[in-house]
Amino acid sequence: MVKPDFDLIIIGAGPAGLTAAQYGSRASLDVLVIEQLAPGGQALNIDTLENYPGIFPEKTGYDFAEDLRRQAEKFGARFLSETVVSLRKEGDAFILGLGNGEKKSACAVILATGTRHHTLNIPGEAEFYGRGVSYCAVCDGPFFKGKKILVAGGGDTACDEAQYLSRLSSRVILIHRREKFRAQKALAERVLHNPAIEVRFNTRLLEIRGERQVASVVLERTDRGETYEEEAEAVFIFAGASPQASLAPDLKTDENGYLVTDQRMASSLPGLFVAGDVRSSPFRQVVVAAGEGAVAAHSAAAYIDALKDEVYR
Repeated sequence: MVKPDFDLIIIGAGPAGLTAAQYGSRASLDVLVIEQLAPGGQALNIDTLENYPGIFPEKTGYDFAEDLRRQAEKFGARFLSETVVSLRKEGDAFILGLGNGEKKSACAVILATGTRHHTLNIPGEAEFYGRGVSYCAVCDGPFFKGKKILVAGGGDTACDEAQYLSRLSSRVILIHRREKFRAQKALAERVLHNPAIEVRFNTRLLEIRGERQVASVVLERTDRGETYEEEAEAVFIFAGASPQASLAPDLKTDENGYLVTDQRMASSLPGLFVAGDVRSSPFRQVVVAAGEGAVAAHSAAAYIDALKDEVYR
């Protein structure tokens, strides 16, 4: 049997992928990390990372990601800036098709492709991302303690995150474009009875304004056709997120499309491991992604050792 190009290929270079690269390389595996954008993933958008254990004083998400990348490279991991367009298993090897037409192969693969937040595609949303616009209350909420916060959304996540933000500020406005929440009844009831949260149904976010930071929003009353501008210092958007799992359409997923693994981060396809936000998990944080990356690399190393002992001796 022809030996694959690499022992382990990691698709995605967010905190999960970068941690997996470090642990895989330290286990003496020949590791390639493929990332279509810059190493760091969504961590690059973190202005101040202050809740990662051991990182004190805080640092920017960019600096944190650069440290992870340098650590992985120090231990021997290699990086390729390219898009993976296909993934299949032939015998005991995984074959990856790249956007440039090339192919790479490996004994094992870790999918760490993360998620893609749904955006509203409104003026100011992209411009103020990381400067008052956020998609993660746990990540960025503490920066806006006591501030006036607007939350947009009507599902479970929006209600959960509004509840969290109400512990940081007594001036939380939750808007939903429909006349009632899509969230579970218990979640919705807690929000409706929370004195720190003002709920506005039939209200849509049209625009986010400011100079260097978010300063105001333009809202529309959908039942009246009225628009008005209101001050706000932060906007949290929860319009949903999609796991980037299209490379593995046949893997087992949960009801929301996130990839299901066992405790070893092993997917339903032997040799294919999953870590980070693309994985079905009750809690998505940088520290969780890093831990899953370490477990996935450890499991992949054990899988590769067994495979080599069986096939390549």
